[in-house]
Formats: sequence, structure tokens, C-alpha cells
Amino acid sequence: MFGKAVDIDTQRNGSPDILINGPLGVIAAGCVVVYVNSHKANFNIKTDFYYYLGKIRAKNIPNRQNMTEQKKVELLAPAGNLEKMKIALNYGADAVYGGTSTFSLRIRSGKEFDMDAYKEGIEYAHARGKKVYTTINSFPFNSQVKLYENHIAKMAELEPDALIVSSPGIVKMAKRIAPNIPIHLSTQANVMNALDAQVYYEMGVTRIIAAREISLKDCEAIKSVLPDLELEVFVHGSMCFAYSGRCLISAVQTGRVPNRGSCANDCRFPYEIYAHNPESGTTFRLDEEEGVGTYIMNAKDMNLASHVDEILASGVIDSLKIEGRTKSPYYTGVVTKAYREAIDDFYAGKFDAEKYQAELHTTQNRGFTDAYLISRPFERKDTESHDFSIQNGTHQVAALVSEDGKTWRCKDKTCVGDEVEIVLPVGATVELVDNEYGRIEEREGRYWLTFKKIIAVNGKAFECVHSGDLNDILLPAELPGYTILRRGIAEALEKKGLTEDSTPMHMVPKDRVCD
Repeated sequence: MFGKAVDIDTQRNGSPDILINGPLGVIAAGCVVVYVNSHKANFNIKTDFYYYLGKIRAKNIPNRQNMTEQKKVELLAPAGNLEKMKIALNYGADAVYGGTSTFSLRIRSGKEFDMDAYKEGIEYAHARGKKVYTTINSFPFNSQVKLYENHIAKMAELEPDALIVSSPGIVKMAKRIAPNIPIHLSTQANVMNALDAQVYYEMGVTRIIAAREISLKDCEAIKSVLPDLELEVFVHGSMCFAYSGRCLISAVQTGRVPNRGSCANDCRFPYEIYAHNPESGTTFRLDEEEGVGTYIMNAKDMNLASHVDEILASGVIDSLKIEGRTKSPYYTGVVTKAYREAIDDFYAGKFDAEKYQAELHTTQNRGFTDAYLISRPFERKDTESHDFSIQNGTHQVAALVSEDGKTWRCKDKTCVGDEVEIVLPVGATVELVDNEYGRIEEREGRYWLTFKKIIAVNGKAFECVHSGDLNDILLPAELPGYTILRRGIAEALEKKGLTEDSTPMHMVPKDRVCD
């Protein structure tokens, strides 16, 4: 440590504090330097120091009271439909983003949101003090301008908390039609520097969703020039092989245009590579090198949970965003809850990356990478999964509890006698019971449910129910709405008669030998 005066004070409440005095005190922590001009600041090493790293470029460090009053970073989760919107909000999201299929970059998920359902979702969020950001982020053709105007006007009537748009023309249009609704600039605009950010800021954009290729240092540079401009970064989910979504592969191969919301995910397929000699007309296939697969464009999934402390400590990020409007309700709930805990634990001084990673690895994924926010692109050599399109997580969802908490629907084969783990929404509790329908118990801080009977609300009894069964099954006791029931992946594959070599895209029965 360096500075005019640096002392350790253990007198206050018996906790070690770091005391910085003088006209200029400097603490060096790795590559972080904190400047303190004519101020004295007390840091509780466990709970305050990392929080204050977010002030490293401030001329003055605020006192402890101001620190506790500072707004926490926002957690923004995907809302692919009304059910997933409610799940995200119940599992800890401060805000959600989504939209109808019209001019949204997720046409498939948007089809599940008509105007009435979307209106209900906004009202549901607002009743809980949460926010909804509406996606209108495709790129328009001239023939669509009038349609865009009509759509923005309709969406504005629902009073979302922001409109997410991609192009300068739509920014101006949105400001004209809905002047009281904040404008968030989509990651599709590829903003990576302060010059571009300032252009959009002067147009009236209040938040920029930075390009996935941006670094934290670049975010700090933008914030130093535009301190009132909010910055949002992706921290988890699928990544496009192309530059922040500017892809034409799907359009060329299938006619489905990614930047209009209908990407066919062609980058996730295996490819054979050929060499062609135009002089002789000879074409030959290049053999695959052993141990190197041919999913040559399959980007791994972003996972920055282990770096949430570093991101929040920078003090320049206003919102952490989770990708995944087309992902499952299980993904929505578990991933949102993991990042909720990471954010809250950071501010409480008990950040535990291993805990969050354990939960995130329960979901299906393409392999994980920390991408580019922390490391520069040329430093990354682990951003693609060449051997597979997608793989199972450590767990499989078995069932999802209804909104009223009285019944459940099957998502994976479940039989009488099965035991499943209970995953609760944030802040929820569960009653321990043992009756004719089943037993709910607690072991080592986790809750478990054993089915003694599987009986639908219509009175029909089952020995087993299978994925896709639409019967609402009675619970032994009421559970919090949207509670998730899950089991380990090995057990789930065993119940299906599949080997552990199976993936979501390639099922391998136990009685069949792989080629």
C-alpha cells in the first residue's frame, strides 16, 4: 500500500478497517488505484473495499452513509413469454425485456406474446415495483416505416419503462412518437467507444446496451466522458459467432434473416470442410483431425458470474443482462436466481463464485466462456465448442409448479416413489409435510419432495407421467408459485434409458452402440 497515511483500525466494532488520511491517499490493489483527495475514508475490508473499487476514478470518495444509499446495479432477465416473464421476476430480476413478434429480434418467442398478454405482463411487473423494457430492435426497410410508427404508438400505450431500438432513425422516431419513454440502444448498434456513445446520447438515448465485444476498460472510458449515460452489459447466455449479431449465414443458407429476428442458428451445426482447385476442377474433403470437432462456428455461452464482483466494483455498469428469451422456464429461473445471489452477495461482502457456478452448470449449455468483457478478444482461445452443438447440464427439470402453487406439470418422466429437489423463487419458504400424497423434507439446506401418489385434479391416478403431459398434478402441500422441481442428469438419463453420452441433440439408447 502507498499513501501519506495508511493505518489499520480495529477499534470500531472489533472489525479491521483501513484508514486513509491526508490530501492524497493511494491504495494499490492489483491494477486498481484509488485516489482520495482531501478526504478520510473508512473501509471495512470484507464488505466495503470491493464496493469502493467502483469509485476508483472519482475525485472524492463519499462517506459511508452515501455508500449505503447508492443504487444497486440492476439485474435484467429475458421474458420470452408471459410465464417466463413472471418466473424471471419471481426469481430475482429487477427488470425484464421482451416484446411481441413485430419488429423484435426474437420472432419465435415474440409469437407467444400478443398485445393482451404483454399488457398483463407489464401490469404484473409494475405491481411488484419491477420494470419492463420493450424490444423493437430489428432493422427496418423503407416499406416498413409506417408499420414501425404504428407499432411504437401501440407499445407506448402499454407504458413500458423503456423501448429498446437499434438504428438512429428509429431512435428519432421513438422520441417523436413516445417522448416520455426512455430509449435504450440495442447491442445490435455495436457501440464500443465514447464517440459513438455520445452521438446516441445527444439524440436522447438514456442507456446503451454495449456490444458483447466491449471490454470493461472501454465501459469505464465511456462512463468517464458520459457519466449520466447508463451502461448495460450482457453477462450470461448465447453468443453469436458474428460481430455482435451482424450475421448473414442464416440468411444465405435458409433465407432467415438474423437481424430481423428469424435466425436459424446455422452456426450451431457441424460442417465438413472441402478444398477446391479451380484450375483442375478438383474438390476434396479435408479430414477431421482427431480430437477436433467440426462445429467450427459454435460459440460457447457467456458466463461472467465469477466476475460479477469485478464488474460491480468498477462502478460503471448500471445493468447486468441475461440472454435467453427462447430458453426454457428452468433456465430463466435458475440463471436469474444465481445472478441475483451474486449481486446481493457482493454488496453484503460474501461473494462466492463457486456457489453461483454450481447452479449455472445445472442448465444445458454449449460450454462456458468469460468472453471479452474481462479479457481482450486476442487473448481468448476458448470461445468455441467444436465437438458438440449443446450439452446437458448437471440437472434436468422434472416439473414446474403452477402460479397458484397447488399443482405441478411434468417436464421429465416422473413416477411414484421418485424424489426431486425443490428450487424456490427468491425469498420463498416451504412447509415441511408428510402425507398420503408425498413428503417434503429439508437436508443440508436443500428441500426435497418424494411422490407417494401422482393424482391429477380430475382424480385420475398415474404410476408415471411423462414430459408434455398436460394433467395438473396435486401437490402434498402448497408451494410458492413457479417453484421448480429437478433431478440430477444421470438419474434423468437413466429413466429414459439413455447413456451418459447423450446430448439434447443426440440421444444414445443404452441398447445401441455408438458408431
